[in-house]
Amino acid sequence: MSLLGRDFHSSLDDGSKSLLERNSNVTAENVHPAEEASGLSRMQTLIHLLKCNIGTGLLGLPLAMKNAGLLVGPISLLGIGVLTVHCMVILLNCAHHLSQRWQKTFVNYGEAMMYSLETCPNAWLRTHSVWGRYTVSFLLITTQLGFCSVYFMFMADNLQQMVEEAHMTSNNCQPRKFLVLAPILDIRFYMLTILPFLMLLVFIQNLKLLSIFSSLANITTLGSMALIFEYIVQEIPDPSNLPLMASWKTFLLFFGTAIFTFEGVGMVLPLKNQMRDPQQFPFVLYLGMSLVITLYICLGTLGYMKFGSSTQASITLNLPNCWPYQSVKLLYSIGIFFTYALQFHVPADIILPFAVSQVSERWTLFVDLSVRIALVCLTCVSAILIPRLDLVISFVGSVSSSALALIIPPLLELITFYPEDMSCVTIAKDIMISILGLLGCVFGTYQALYELIQPISHSVANATGEMDLTQVSTHTPQGMPFLVWDCFGGLLYL
Repeated sequence: MSLLGRDFHSSLDDGSKSLLERNSNVTAENVHPAEEASGLSRMQTLIHLLKCNIGTGLLGLPLAMKNAGLLVGPISLLGIGVLTVHCMVILLNCAHHLSQRWQKTFVNYGEAMMYSLETCPNAWLRTHSVWGRYTVSFLLITTQLGFCSVYFMFMADNLQQMVEEAHMTSNNCQPRKFLVLAPILDIRFYMLTILPFLMLLVFIQNLKLLSIFSSLANITTLGSMALIFEYIVQEIPDPSNLPLMASWKTFLLFFGTAIFTFEGVGMVLPLKNQMRDPQQFPFVLYLGMSLVITLYICLGTLGYMKFGSSTQASITLNLPNCWPYQSVKLLYSIGIFFTYALQFHVPADIILPFAVSQVSERWTLFVDLSVRIALVCLTCVSAILIPRLDLVISFVGSVSSSALALIIPPLLELITFYPEDMSCVTIAKDIMISILGLLGCVFGTYQALYELIQPISHSVANATGEMDLTQVSTHTPQGMPFLVWDCFGGLLYL
C-alpha cells in the first residue's frame, strides 16, 4: 500500500494535486532529518499550491457566473474563496494543536477529526471518535470518484465535438455560431470508447511513472489556459445586456460549482508538512490562494462576458471551430486523461487495502485488479446515467466538497478549542460558517437533483449546457428541420 492512502491527503481538485502527493509522498511518521533538510522551498510550495487549485472546475466558472449574474457572481466567488482560505487556516491550526496535544509529528485531515473527538466533553462522541475519521475518508472517496466521473464527461464532450466537427474545422478562427448538427454517435459511445484505455491506465501503480503523467498533464493544461485567455480577451461584447443578478435557483448551482472549484482544503496539511520551513507556509498560502482567486474571477467573468447567454458547461466547448482552438480541447483532454489515473489513485489506496485483506495471498493480484476495474466502471456508469457536466460538477461540489471545505473545519475548531475557553465571537463565526456550508449543501444538492430530473421545456439541455432555441433557429434555413440533443444524448426533431 502506498503512503498516499494512509495520509488521506488527497481531497484535491486536479491531477496537479496528485502530482504534489506523489512528488512529496512522505508521511510525518517517516520524516527523517535529512528529508526535512531537503523539503520544499517557498517557491516550490507556491507552485504546488497553484497546481493543486487549477483543474476542470476552472473551466466551468463562466457558466457559474451565468448562474449567479455578472455582479453577484464575482462578488460571491470572492466571498467563497475567502471563506475557503479561512477554513484552510482553521484546519492548519487544529492539526498543529492536536499534533502537540497527542505528541504526533503530523496528523492528516481524518486523524485530526478523530483525535479532536477523542478529547471532546461528550462521552458518546469520544466513544465513536473513529467515525470522524471514517466520515472524512468517505467524503474523500466520494469527492475523488466524483472528479473521475466529471473527467469522463469532459473528455467525452470534447472528443465528440472534435470528431463530429472535424470536417468543418478550418484555419479561420471565427466565433462559434449556433450550428446544431445531427450527432453521428451517441455521447455514451465516446464514454465507452475511453473506458478500456482508462482501465489500462489505472493498472499503473508506480508513483514515479504517475508523476511523469502528471507533469505532462500540467504542461498541456498550461498551454491550453494560455490559448483560452488569448481568445476571451479579444473583442468582448457590450456586457450591459447581461443580468447583474440571476435567480436564486440558478445561484444554488453556482454555489456547488464554486465549491467544487475551490476543493483544496485537504492538501494544506501535507503541503505544510513537506515544507523546509513550515512556519512560512501561511504566507505562501495567502499569496497562492490570492493568485488562484484572482484567476478564477478573471476567467469566470471574462468568459461569461465573452459568450453571454451561450456559455456552456466547459469554456472549451465555446471556442471557435478552427484547428488552433481545437488543439486546446485536445491538449486539455489529454491532460484530463492522465489526471484521471492520478485522482483515481486516492480512493484506490483507501479501498484496496481493506479489499485485499479479506482474501488469501494467492488472490491478492486478482482482487486488486478487479477492484480497480470496478471503480473505473462505476465512474463510467455514473457519467453515462447523468451526462450533464454542469449539474454533476454542482452536485459533487454541493454534497462532498462543501462538507470538506466549509462544514467540517469550523466544527473541528469548535470541538478542538471549546474546552480552552473560546471567545463568543469565534464560536458564533464557526457556527455561521458551518450553517452556511450546510445550507449550501442541502439546497445546492436539491437544486442539482431537481434540474437533473426536469424534462426539456423552453430550452434544450445537453451534456454541454443549454441552448436558446430562438438563437439556434436564426442559423437554420427556413422550413428545414434540425436535430439537437436532449439531456440523455438522444435526438429531438424540431
